[in-house]
Amino acid sequence: MVIPFVASLDDVTDQLIGVFREPRILIGIPLALLGAVFMSFGALYQHRGVQKVERLTNSSGSSGLNGSQLLSLLKRPSWVAGTIMLGLAIVCQLAALTFAPLILVQPLGAISLVITTLLNARITGVKPTKRSVRSIILCVGGILAFVTVAALVATEEPIDQAQLITILALLAGVLLISGAVWMLVRKGAKPLFYIAASGIIYGFVATLAKVVISRIQNGDFEWLTLLCLVGLITATAVGAYFVQTAYSVGPPDLVIAGLTVIDPIVAVIIGIAILREAATAPWPAFVGFVVAGAIAVYGVTSLARNHPQVVLDSQQLPIPRGSKGKRLDD
Repeated sequence: MVIPFVASLDDVTDQLIGVFREPRILIGIPLALLGAVFMSFGALYQHRGVQKVERLTNSSGSSGLNGSQLLSLLKRPSWVAGTIMLGLAIVCQLAALTFAPLILVQPLGAISLVITTLLNARITGVKPTKRSVRSIILCVGGILAFVTVAALVATEEPIDQAQLITILALLAGVLLISGAVWMLVRKGAKPLFYIAASGIIYGFVATLAKVVISRIQNGDFEWLTLLCLVGLITATAVGAYFVQTAYSVGPPDLVIAGLTVIDPIVAVIIGIAILREAATAPWPAFVGFVVAGAIAVYGVTSLARNHPQVVLDSQQLPIPRGSKGKRLDD
């Protein structure tokens, strides 16, 4: 009875990839975690800058920041500092992608949700409620379960031209649909719309970044790679605009919650369906992906309903700001 059991273990081991077969991906994990820290601080400072501009211009950016507000952001030290930190977060993530597969690196950004929540509570003086904490646990727990499965089955396959064209075509469709929906709902759009739109777009950004890095590493920089780079820049700009608008209608930790859940789920779906990064994964791994993803998404929607700042704002109740009841400005 022992021999078949040993043989089955050998078969399973042959299927496992990731940290057990490619230890170099461990280098990508701390880089991704460092990027999550920069993302947390960057989100808080950018959110503060957007809120400051709204107060100074006496106008809301909830239906989309206008040109004057965007120019004013460039003059706010807090927003500029946040942008630099987000730039460092992107650098860390790109560096992580050179060592580890997309479906392992991308979900680790969920750690930034915990950091952002704690910092935002300290700044605003609004403590998380039991329901919001439960929602955050679902977000982080779901994504970390996602990472665990990805670490066991993640692999990288050569990317061909057909795959790149498919990704670019899907991105073009997402940008067109997002723009059309935004034009229809912009005056009454909820935070969840901007968060979901930016998260989906940034999922493509992460994928294209991985593609461009892989092709440059292989010395394959030609017209299609250049087209991917153009798509990457365009998607980054559109996603960034939606994120800045989200800061005007929702707290920073809610925005980060959506991005750190929706972004990796989209990236992983692309990685699995198009880039074949889980081509050798057994079927239980896909069940794990679905269950963990569903838990994380439910956590985001629950947080959007139960976040204490969202509830207080909807009730138009005055709330103290800062750790001593004072508003923190630039």
